[in-house]
Amino acid sequence: MATLLESEEVLKRGLAAVAQADPVIARIVAAGAVPQLRRRPPGFEGLAWIVVGQQLSTASAAAIWGRLRSLFEPPSPEQLLQLPDEELRAAGLSAGKIRTLRAAASDVIAGNLPLEGLHDLPVDEAHRLLTQVKGIGPWTADVYLLFCLGHPDAFPSGDLAIQEAARLAYGLALRPDARRMEAMAERWRPWRGVAAKVLWAHYRIARAREGSPVV
Repeated sequence: MATLLESEEVLKRGLAAVAQADPVIARIVAAGAVPQLRRRPPGFEGLAWIVVGQQLSTASAAAIWGRLRSLFEPPSPEQLLQLPDEELRAAGLSAGKIRTLRAAASDVIAGNLPLEGLHDLPVDEAHRLLTQVKGIGPWTADVYLLFCLGHPDAFPSGDLAIQEAARLAYGLALRPDARRMEAMAERWRPWRGVAAKVLWAHYRIARAREGSPVV
């Protein structure tokens, strides 16, 4: 496994590698799509933050997360399981997200989801353990691995912003689906996560040029 994305030096090394492997990536990086390191806390807190923010705007996710944090600080599996559904719903969580968070908390406590040890595993194995939790899909797993653990090869192929950025960057007629994105990403191994960050940066630039808000 490549070195975790824990410093700007490692990020720059990954950028150089994906740019060398792919002239399109090199072009959009040169045009300004330079990603930031951006890390979130690992462990249950980071996983809960990702689940809470799914399919929500940044502002909405932050508001719900703030209300959730007021219920238990710091977030832990044990404390979450003690909270009644009514309080979690009042904080803004949907029934599906409550079920996912409870399933993750139970699996952490049972030892089925060793969050503290995922950084020592190959990205595919860590991804498998995360997606075994009921309610955690590939996108959630990959975003956790990339932003909370800094796995340089985690790649959320189902992310719509990444897909749209790839369509724009490669001049595709249609937005590539997750399967096609996975095939495209093979050229970026073992730095697929860095390429994902570049595509997100390219997406933000494209949205800003259109005058559309990035949510």
